[in-house]
Amino acid sequence: MTTTAIRGGLVITAAEETRADVLVEDGKVAALAASGSAFAQGWHADRTLDATGKYVIPGGVDAHTHLDFPFGGTASSDDFETGTRAAAWGGTTTIVDFAVQSRGQALREGLDRWHAKAAGRCAVDYGFHMILSDVNESSLKEMDLLVAEGVTSFKLFMAYPGVFYSDDGQILRAMQRAAGNGGLIMMHAENGIAIDVLVEQALAAGHTDPRYHGEVRKALLEAEATHRAIQLARVAGSPLYVVHVSAEEAVAELAQARDKGLPVFGETCPQYLFLSTDNLAEPGFEGAKYVCSTPLRPREHQAALWRGLRTDDLQVVSTDHCPFCFSGQKELGRGDFSKIPNGLPGIENRMDLLHQAVVDGHITRRRWIEIACAAPARMFGLAPHKGTITPGGDADIVIYDPHAEQTLSASTHHMNVDYSAYEGKRVTGRVETVLSRGEVVIEQRKFTGRAGHGRYVPRATCQYLT
Repeated sequence: MTTTAIRGGLVITAAEETRADVLVEDGKVAALAASGSAFAQGWHADRTLDATGKYVIPGGVDAHTHLDFPFGGTASSDDFETGTRAAAWGGTTTIVDFAVQSRGQALREGLDRWHAKAAGRCAVDYGFHMILSDVNESSLKEMDLLVAEGVTSFKLFMAYPGVFYSDDGQILRAMQRAAGNGGLIMMHAENGIAIDVLVEQALAAGHTDPRYHGEVRKALLEAEATHRAIQLARVAGSPLYVVHVSAEEAVAELAQARDKGLPVFGETCPQYLFLSTDNLAEPGFEGAKYVCSTPLRPREHQAALWRGLRTDDLQVVSTDHCPFCFSGQKELGRGDFSKIPNGLPGIENRMDLLHQAVVDGHITRRRWIEIACAAPARMFGLAPHKGTITPGGDADIVIYDPHAEQTLSASTHHMNVDYSAYEGKRVTGRVETVLSRGEVVIEQRKFTGRAGHGRYVPRATCQYLT
């Protein structure tokens, strides 16, 4: 058993801020005590980490990643080894990735495939959601079995006809099943049938540049799908979690549902808070770097997203990290925006960008920890072991320098992708040291972790519903 004392820092959780020392024993938080107190001074630790002038925060929980994910004839460029290493560099110590059920196959086959991709390769802890591509009697029954073994959330798509799309009847059946087994339905809410018509019309008119990706995926079609998903969930008596909310009108649908007391939750991502259609319209083919779905919106939508995060109409900020290299992958869509692989890199940038939001006055420090650590842990059945710093919880801890300045760039990031969505952006705040279950995986800006340290974590059901 090894012991580590983290001394002199400002401990920030979603619940409080306090000047405290933290004692770590055998991968768990053993105690917290006021810095300099007789109790803290009496600790005998094998090593001491000096956090004077720094924040001591929980490791981030990124509940929406796509590592080694097949899409559009290629696969995301980060695998479980490179992606979880980049997560650690960015202060994220737990991810929840998406296992995929292929059409005509069992959920179990998809889940086993993702377990094989991740086993022995992860630098930080990980869990899985399950993407339902084929809703039928067999897969509905399998949902019960997966919930029982710790895969407690299921993603459905109102977008991507012919690939992941489920119709309203299939969605209703899955929601009814989740209402009975305690699972949480996650929804990609865009009207894919209507969007495909607009894509076809745009291409026929010669509109092939990346910016048209944003123009055809209308904000109103995100709002309509969000509204429809909420009503289906009400009929089914099921909770609902809407992923990657990007549009002001969609936030309004969530707010209205929550005002009625419905168990409806929403997530947004850093790209919608910091990027916009201005990026999609960058000259040449540069806009392809910013193609993701839901798409980037005009800058005016950002105020509604920040407001939603402050009012708790949006509870979580995840990355939807799904990187494709510009060279050789994004380029598949030259001359046809609909063939550009959908996804952005960001697993390494989330905690820093959200700290910048604190600096800019959008959110408080405690809200930063809430939306990046505590809320995703509770939403997806990982609390209290993840998402906070509490005795008995996993020692997933970040020493964070709130004064360090850095410039985000592909030349310095650790994600396996040849561009940064935030190239040249100056931010204040930087991860200094990271512990994952008490093991130092980043020490003074050096990676000291290893593939295989990260463990698979079975999850409880959504803790906002108990």
